[in-house]
Amino acid sequence: MKTARHELVILGGGPAGYVAAIRAAQLGIDVACIDDNPRFGGTCVRVGCIPSKALLESSHLYEEAQHKFADHGLNVSNVEVDLDVMMKRKEKIVESLTGGIDMLFDRRGVTAYHGRGRLRDVDSIEITPSEGAAEDQPTLVTADQIMLCPGSVPAQLPFVEEDGDRIGNSTTALSFPEVPEELVVIGGGYIGLELGSVWNRLGSNVIVLEAFDRIMPGLDKEMATLAHRSFKKQGMDIRTGTFVASAKVDPKPGDKKPCVIKIKNGETIRCDRVLLATGRAPATKSMGLEEAGVKLDERGFIQVNHQFETSVTGIYAIGDCIGGAMLAHKAMEEGIVCVEQMAGIASEMNYEVIPAIVFTHPEIAMVGKTEEELKEAGIEYNKGVCPLGANGRARTLGDIDGRVKILADAATDRVLGVHIIGPRAGDMIAEAAAAMEFGASSEDIARTCHAHPTLSEAVHEAALAIDDRAIHTA
Repeated sequence: MKTARHELVILGGGPAGYVAAIRAAQLGIDVACIDDNPRFGGTCVRVGCIPSKALLESSHLYEEAQHKFADHGLNVSNVEVDLDVMMKRKEKIVESLTGGIDMLFDRRGVTAYHGRGRLRDVDSIEITPSEGAAEDQPTLVTADQIMLCPGSVPAQLPFVEEDGDRIGNSTTALSFPEVPEELVVIGGGYIGLELGSVWNRLGSNVIVLEAFDRIMPGLDKEMATLAHRSFKKQGMDIRTGTFVASAKVDPKPGDKKPCVIKIKNGETIRCDRVLLATGRAPATKSMGLEEAGVKLDERGFIQVNHQFETSVTGIYAIGDCIGGAMLAHKAMEEGIVCVEQMAGIASEMNYEVIPAIVFTHPEIAMVGKTEEELKEAGIEYNKGVCPLGANGRARTLGDIDGRVKILADAATDRVLGVHIIGPRAGDMIAEAAAAMEFGASSEDIARTCHAHPTLSEAVHEAALAIDDRAIHTA
């Protein structure tokens, strides 16, 4: 058995793992990263965030060409979808980014291993080689410290019979061979709505089934209501308070809709394909965690302390596998903080200021508390709102449906939450996150000169509105 030893071994090469590995190497730590895929990047880069955003952008341009170009005096006729080219563009982007991680590992001196890693002991990991593994790759690596970053997998439901083709998860929906005539999405969260938007724009009749009384339950209610209204205008059939009893492939002779979904109210829906998008679960199975003494909670998440250390001294865990918001940027920050703490650097996570974005159109972005959370906590707050119809840049874009909302503490004026729905909301939220990280007040934002004409002026206007000083809105 060929063996190797490192100061730090990271199990998992997704956003948490590869970022932690690069930061560790910057700090002079001898680090290795293990992943069982031929390309590093994890779910986010390979089959999640990046490919979905590529399809969202392509499908958005197609929809714009069909419905918005004429408003700009651009007469385009007979616009057609070449799905094969669209998918190849998506893959090219993924290949570029995963190749970039390989390059960064090489330049920083991170040792890369390809294989399925499993804890053999508290200081060793056994590797079963996979595609991309070098012939002389060790099958056992030992380390002074181990970091677990296995990520997450699409959650499954026992009454939904996935076949990986007609009924599948988000990974399946990224590579449909043709545009479905009718697609049913089970789950009205950000994954279902983003991918539902892609195929709706490309011509599918999309039905979204959500068990809760509204889509995106964790979102600020006002923003979720506006989003629901917008998606309905786009042609998506969103049914809230709808409980699925079963879903399976049950073709009938001559029927082009082989999927059958039964609703608990007795209704039956037949469709071409089904996307199960009811969240994600920690990918902590078959890693040897229990045998090594690493404690999990009842849902399978790894339990860690404030320093991300598990129940076993010297073994750490970060990212989706420890719970909290399952966001790539949250995992990346945890990787940096964890490694810096290992190196003796005073580094902390601020979980109160982690932005979240839904990349539909309009985009939806938030950071901090929702109005509902503030009310439930009994915190008095002031609210400032700017509708995008009052923003010059939004007018030039021809995209005025949306608003910016700022929530500030009534006593101290400190910004507690910012919520944006509209074009490029995901970029606009960065200003709010930075302001909140520095403990800014709404007055601080209001006193900051914002460039004109830009969408960010709506953030400025919303801050002014808190003190009834808005200039461009009545």
